[in-house]
Amino acid sequence: MGATPGLELHQAEAVAFLGQDREGFDSVYSVYGAAWFTDPARLLPAVRERLRPGGRLVFSQRPAVEGCYGCQASYIPRGDDEDPLVVKRWDYEADGWERLLRGYGFTGVDARVLAAPPGNRTIGTLIVQARA
Repeated sequence: MGATPGLELHQAEAVAFLGQDREGFDSVYSVYGAAWFTDPARLLPAVRERLRPGGRLVFSQRPAVEGCYGCQASYIPRGDDEDPLVVKRWDYEADGWERLLRGYGFTGVDARVLAAPPGNRTIGTLIVQARA
């Protein structure tokens, strides 16, 4: 696997990692990840604090199911003798994400749902971007 100059990848709990950082970031990306599965009241201020001026937050996730906004729970089956795993996620329509991000001091906020590509998929992808 080749190296990309200046690119660093980290795997950690997002808010804790951001809290330990002292240098800041030019960009933060979340592809069906932390921005979906972390309370925005914890994550967005932490990202905003660590983005350098003009830095970008960009994330993608599945669009919200109509009427199901805010914190939602998914139950993931496990073994026969185990309770299902509960995973929380935060779902908002595009304009809801825009309001949240502006409320935490982000600018240049743009959120939209891209249609699914032709084929088997019917659900598009929510793409959100904002600047510090």
